[in-house]
Amino acid sequence: MALVPMKLILDEANKAGYGVGAFNVNNMEQLQAICDAAAETSSPVIIQVSRNALQYADKGLLAAMVSYMAEKKYPHIPMSLHLDHGPDIETIKECVDLGFTSVMIDGSLDYSTKDEKGSHPVRSFDDNVAITKEAVEIAHAAGVTVEGEIGTLGGVEDDTVAGSVHLTEPEEAEEFVKQTGIDALAIAIGTSHGAYKFPAGTEVKLALDIVNEVHSRCPEISLVMHGSSSVPAHMVEEVNKYGGKVPNAVGVPTDMIQDAIGRGMRKINIDTDGRLAITAAIRKVFVEKPAAFDPRQYLGPARNAVRTWIIEEMKAFGTAGHAGDYKAVTLDDMKKLYSGGGETC
Repeated sequence: MALVPMKLILDEANKAGYGVGAFNVNNMEQLQAICDAAAETSSPVIIQVSRNALQYADKGLLAAMVSYMAEKKYPHIPMSLHLDHGPDIETIKECVDLGFTSVMIDGSLDYSTKDEKGSHPVRSFDDNVAITKEAVEIAHAAGVTVEGEIGTLGGVEDDTVAGSVHLTEPEEAEEFVKQTGIDALAIAIGTSHGAYKFPAGTEVKLALDIVNEVHSRCPEISLVMHGSSSVPAHMVEEVNKYGGKVPNAVGVPTDMIQDAIGRGMRKINIDTDGRLAITAAIRKVFVEKPAAFDPRQYLGPARNAVRTWIIEEMKAFGTAGHAGDYKAVTLDDMKKLYSGGGETC
């Protein structure tokens, strides 16, 4: 089938109570690994692209490759192409025009400026509502799903440095959903972007009660968990064993992600794990086979490493086996739904 709206995938997950991995891609090998894993486990999948990945790989090329995988290679697997952390309305328009079936407008931060520490300042609630509403009007007119964000995460993603962390307030989240008309909501529960999510040697704690309360207030809205890579110890060890320097990296334990899914979290964003898997595999080849210079000799193992890990995550999130649950829904179908008023919590 053609790429499907992300709302279709997440609504079905919401009904059945499982999570869906949203995996970031930057190149062909990552995309192949994600799609192969989805096919092997019969899983719906969200393929997401950051604004920096759009620049690195060329946005048109990425969109074309994802469309090929959905329409030609794996037409039986529901796939959505999603913009991750869209910084402004112009980027939203570009991705809608390119055929993305979902976009995120990150109205929680003002990407047009940075403070003295190099961090993007936090937008006010009203300003977040205003830019998110504008994104919703543009995207929904094309049948495209919209993810918004309330609250802010810490850490670093691409070149974005977050300042202070602001956990989501459930009352504010409910009002945000009502005022904006979004389809999915990213909430801040204590995770952060990057490989260093928590201080090494400390107990990992998340404000999971926020998931319960927001889900109870907005049961029809799919909740999104950013900064949710597990940063597996064996991957970190492998990177460091072969010359890397990723000391004391700590992620979100898989059982904690599963707990969040049980409380109502539906979209699970994964980026760092894929980067670690690729890096570990490539470093190993370079050390063990120093004469290798054919890119296929190191990118092939890297692709296999990503595929293996994503299969594990799809099973852990409960996504495996659900690809056949979906009926084809087009962007035109979604246009009709949205023109009729859409859904709010």
